[in-house]
Amino acid sequence: MLEMNEYGRVMQKLYGKSLILESPNDFHPVLYFYFTDAIAHIDFTLGILTYNIMSPRNIMSMEYMRWRVDQEKIGERVYFPDFVNWLKEEHPEKFGELPMLWSGVYDRDDPAQYRAFRIVLNPDDTQAMPAEYFSMFIDEFFDPKFIKQLYKTSSLARLFDEYAAKKAA
Repeated sequence: MLEMNEYGRVMQKLYGKSLILESPNDFHPVLYFYFTDAIAHIDFTLGILTYNIMSPRNIMSMEYMRWRVDQEKIGERVYFPDFVNWLKEEHPEKFGELPMLWSGVYDRDDPAQYRAFRIVLNPDDTQAMPAEYFSMFIDEFFDPKFIKQLYKTSSLARLFDEYAAKKAA
């Protein structure tokens, strides 16, 4: 058996997390979509750093990620990237509370992006992202204070609903 690399240990950390004490049915549908989308990107990036790119696990993940691209175009989900930039301008305190992955990937002024479904913090960097970043992403997304912001009644959800209503009008 091969020894697990540092990314495999972070992947174990990710899969040790749970929402069992939460009520995902009460989460805001757009915020929950982007929460699970971020987790999927973390999982995919860790997967290709942990396993052979053509492993069955990575092949299944690639198929799933391709499906998610179309899902981002449904309903109010299309407003989320602009919402993050609006928060940066209009509610910097709320923007500052977002997980680093969301604020980086969706902020137009930040070079971070999802590239071929992988998380890339700096497109000019040729080195693999250190495992500590993934660990930090996981901690931020599963922080109880952040999880509370995923609920339909949270201040972040209300701000998104207000923003989406203005965009739709």
